[in-house]
Amino acid sequence: MASTYTPLGIEKMATGENAGTWGTKTNTNLDIIEQISGGFKVQTLNTAGAGANTTAVTQTNGGTGSTVATRIIILGAVSPETISGNKIVTFPVLTENFYFIENSTSGAYTVQLKAASGSGATVTWATGDKGWKLVYFDGVATNTGVYEIPLATAGTVTETGTQTLTNKTLTAPKIGTSILDTNGNELFLLTATGSAVNELTYANAATGNKPAFTATGGDTNIGVSIQPKGSGTVTIDALTFPAADGSANQILTTNGSGVLSFVDNSGGTDWQAIKTSTYTAAAGQGVFANTTGGAFTVNLPASPSLGDEVTIVDYAGTFDTNNLTVGRNSQPIMGTAADLTVSIERAGLTLAYVDSTQGWLLKDK
Repeated sequence: MASTYTPLGIEKMATGENAGTWGTKTNTNLDIIEQISGGFKVQTLNTAGAGANTTAVTQTNGGTGSTVATRIIILGAVSPETISGNKIVTFPVLTENFYFIENSTSGAYTVQLKAASGSGATVTWATGDKGWKLVYFDGVATNTGVYEIPLATAGTVTETGTQTLTNKTLTAPKIGTSILDTNGNELFLLTATGSAVNELTYANAATGNKPAFTATGGDTNIGVSIQPKGSGTVTIDALTFPAADGSANQILTTNGSGVLSFVDNSGGTDWQAIKTSTYTAAAGQGVFANTTGGAFTVNLPASPSLGDEVTIVDYAGTFDTNNLTVGRNSQPIMGTAADLTVSIERAGLTLAYVDSTQGWLLKDK
């Protein structure tokens, strides 16, 4: 009676057969068993032409090296093999074994694993699935089926695939360049800075307190920058800030609908350095006049507007000995077309402009 072979190629010798070669054949069988236990094989795929085609994996009776008699299989190549269509990989009918198989191909195509004939179950790698699968061939006659055994159970995080994590603590996770929302759209984009020492810290808050974004890090003084794109603006608590900086000494004002803009400062006093000689004041300025070295003139603005103010103060208490002249600069002072002489020690006065008839009126004296 001649030898028979298992679906994985192991030789089953009949009684009295193979006299003098039993040792060699037994050693070969042991090699096949060892290969089945933990052998590794790269199985290239049929890539001839474009479109779908089939790669038939066969067994080798009584010999080693068969892909069927291997535990770990890479389909394609160690460096991914480029495919141009969906691929089918067939194993012999009656194969009964389990395998760790990787889809090592590049290209948006499927790879299907099935028996060479029959209508048994199949396992397919989707177009974007380039990972490993644990598969089992059930060895059923005529209709051998292929089944995937999940490598991960509930609660196990896998390297590939999409999963929802609930009540998991990630300690110092490293995130790539973006955080996506539940629809897969970009929510935050992240840019890494080499040797960064400063960062933003977000803190939540208990009842009655405010959550906070805080600048933290290695530097002693750390600012925070919020930069809109193009002509866009920044809105904080329903207040829309200007897209560009204003001019020197301008202030922010609101239109009453939450839109802020820069305007000239028409309120408050813009105090100037001490003056000791003739000086022409601008609207809104305060002048410390020192007449210790002799009398001089402080001229009012030449083209004032309603509400413009100028303040003058006796710096050294010398207005009584060296009088200060307030030059009207073509506009009346208290309805008179004449300059104003200040001769009171420690005098301080504020003049406000009303119109061309009354001109500058004393507001404070």
